Amino acid sequence: MQNITELWTLIKDVWRTGVFGIDIGAMVAALGIFVAFLLLRGLLTRFIIGALRLKVGKTKTQIDDDLLTALEEPIRLAPLIFGAFLAFQFLNLETHYQDIADKLIRSLITAAIFWALFRAIKPLSNLLTRLETLFTAVMMDWLVKAVKLLIAFIGVAAVLEIWGIQVGPILAGLGLFGVAVALGAQDLFKNLIAGILIIAERRFNKGDWVRVDGVVEGTVEQIGFRSTMIRRFDKAPVFVPNTKLADNAVTNFTAMTHRRIYWHIGVEYRTTIEQLKTIRDGIEAYVLGSDEFAHPPEVSTFVRIDKFSDSSIDIMLYCFTKTTDWGAWLEIKERLAYHIKDVVEGAGSSFAFPSTSLYVESMPGDAPEVFMPPSKKEA
Repeated sequence: MQNITELWTLIKDVWRTGVFGIDIGAMVAALGIFVAFLLLRGLLTRFIIGALRLKVGKTKTQIDDDLLTALEEPIRLAPLIFGAFLAFQFLNLETHYQDIADKLIRSLITAAIFWALFRAIKPLSNLLTRLETLFTAVMMDWLVKAVKLLIAFIGVAAVLEIWGIQVGPILAGLGLFGVAVALGAQDLFKNLIAGILIIAERRFNKGDWVRVDGVVEGTVEQIGFRSTMIRRFDKAPVFVPNTKLADNAVTNFTAMTHRRIYWHIGVEYRTTIEQLKTIRDGIEAYVLGSDEFAHPPEVSTFVRIDKFSDSSIDIMLYCFTKTTDWGAWLEIKERLAYHIKDVVEGAGSSFAFPSTSLYVESMPGDAPEVFMPPSKKEA
């Protein structure tokens, strides 16, 4: 009987002492509080977010809806922080352990705040659309990324400061380390600077059709810190280092104001001067009388008898369409080709095609035949 009493006393002592001097019963109760808030998190956040969504849904702007969607995950963290706070308060920890618990709660609160700021940057950046008159859309994307990196850095620094870790010495050490890394990452910094220059000079934007001489031709999909992704017309992506785009000539077809048509139309040499004038005047009248083409002095337009080629008299047609869309441009070219064919044939002429003439000055007559010696077999 005495042994059982001693065992029971020992069990009660262990129960009271627990872990780090904390009563096991209190630990179980504190764990229960935290688990309860963990289970209620979905219900609480659904109620809070639902109420907020009803309010923002009544406004005319879309920014508050996007902002609420971005802050939804940080809001879901709030019940967990509150549950952890109540659990630690219930434990009534000693001073040393209570300081650790306070730092943990402070760290969670700090992380939640900076996480919310980090996620709020994207929807709030929509308020800066007016700045696109000064900066390009790509530059605005870079600015958003830079602000996000800054917020993330400050958030990490704030958490480290809570735990008594000084950020200054770390930055000094990183500075020395950065010098060593910079020596081996010169290409990275060259590409970064080249990317900044590309955006500052507004050479092209996302969605533009560009051709980089000797490199690639396609549509710009993404301008990154180190490279730019250009998708070729066969849908294959090409990642071009920004230094290539800065050093090579880049043609931006999307920035065209008009699209050019430059043809040489060859007619037969038997075409008379009057027929040539009729053909030239018919083509010029069509181009200058159509609203699909840009007219002088806005652009240069020429329809002229250009040169005498090997097998044709060439008429040069040089004009510009108002549209720069490739599909629409092809349709205009097609209608122009139909009209030119009607004009040429209507004038009584025909299109020339490459040919070669062979002139023989004399025909064989009474000249002696060429002697061919017999072969050995015939001999």
